[in-house]
Amino acid sequence: MANRLLKVSSLATAVLASSGFYLYSSHLDLSDLSVIRFGRAVATTAVISYDYLTAFRHVENGTDEYWHLKSKVHRRSAERLRDLCCANRGTFIKVGQHLGALDYLLPEEYTSTLKVLHSRAPESSMEEIQQVIREDLGKELSELFLSFEEKPQGAASLAQVHKAVLHDGKTVAVKIQHPKVQKQSANDILVMEVLLKAVHWLFPDFALMWLVEEAKKNMPLELDFLNEGRNAEKVADMLAHFHFLKIPMIHWNLSTKRILTMEFADGGQVNDRDYMQTHGINVNEISENLGKMYSEMIFVHGFVHCDPHPGNVLVRKCPQTKKNEVVLLDHGLYQVLQPDFRLNYCQLWQALIKGDMSGVERYSRRLGAGDLYPLFACVLTARSWKAVNAGISSVPVTRSEDIEIRTNAGLYLPQISDLLNRVPRQMLLLLKTNDLLRGIETTLQTRASSSSFINMSRCSLKKPFDKMWYHLF
Repeated sequence: MANRLLKVSSLATAVLASSGFYLYSSHLDLSDLSVIRFGRAVATTAVISYDYLTAFRHVENGTDEYWHLKSKVHRRSAERLRDLCCANRGTFIKVGQHLGALDYLLPEEYTSTLKVLHSRAPESSMEEIQQVIREDLGKELSELFLSFEEKPQGAASLAQVHKAVLHDGKTVAVKIQHPKVQKQSANDILVMEVLLKAVHWLFPDFALMWLVEEAKKNMPLELDFLNEGRNAEKVADMLAHFHFLKIPMIHWNLSTKRILTMEFADGGQVNDRDYMQTHGINVNEISENLGKMYSEMIFVHGFVHCDPHPGNVLVRKCPQTKKNEVVLLDHGLYQVLQPDFRLNYCQLWQALIKGDMSGVERYSRRLGAGDLYPLFACVLTARSWKAVNAGISSVPVTRSEDIEIRTNAGLYLPQISDLLNRVPRQMLLLLKTNDLLRGIETTLQTRASSSSFINMSRCSLKKPFDKMWYHLF
């Protein structure tokens, strides 16, 4: 303990020194990295680390008192992390939202606390919005739009969306990037990398570098709104046979890397049961349709929308057909799955459905889980080992099982951390997507039947083989 406390006492010095090295070796200008933002991150990391090291000194491991105290430490640490994300904004909020989506991978204290970041994103002022439009489109608002609502429809970590009307009378949604995000993003990721290395040095069991690796890869893509527009058109064409799916059309003449103008589509968030009841929308149909969409993306096309949080998935009655419709928004983050990965993933789901334990082990190992394959099967399905052995399609989800899985996320955090560092990078966003879909099912109260996941799994039995074998051979 004395040795670990000594590590804590030198944490700030080590972080500052290593940060200086990173900044020097990367040829970054110190003026690009706010001292205040950096100081907040260092101070929060040090306080959280010190809390975990000292809180359990006088408590026996494994006792009721120990677990009660651990829950309290998780909670206050998550609150400190949430406050850091809110203060530093931008990339910090984006990464915090990612963590908040991992319901069955992280302790409940963290996920429930960090979920609020979806509604705590900052807003840019109208002056900042007008400046981005001038810089990127070269005109004033009045020249481009007949009307432009100053209050945003919604604000996210990287951008905010305004409702506007074009001079031809069409109503559009204009997504505009926060002006400082582009400049701060690379430095923010650098700070996270340094701090996570410091945490790993202090707590060797917790290897979270997968988080930084994903941020490094995905942030440039998410900050390029032209890439988002291309993704939207690709998935609209790819899933055109799903008449229940609506992808807003892009207005390319009013779009740049920082501005995306698209057809305006209203509706209620997919987790709003009151909205669905008021508008006569069947929750089971919506859950099943989500499963159909994602099964096609994962098993057939290998091109997967990876941010289906409720703000990005709307439901409504189609104005023309009056049928239930799912509106899919925010196409900045997609995962491209390689054919051999999809084949192994598909065969793993088949084994999970049938309770084929030799298959579960074989394909889990092929996907990098190694001897952690039992944990991997439970993480992937959010089911107990008992349910996995029986075959997940034959055993309904119970509330007690859900509680067991969430509790185990805290008990096996080091092993889960190890697992996430083992599996292919393609798997990480799939796990996040799975958890977001399960969260929607839980809110819609369709989790007990796991309708979307069973439908998604059954799709793996019949759809992808011809296309995958063609690509593989």
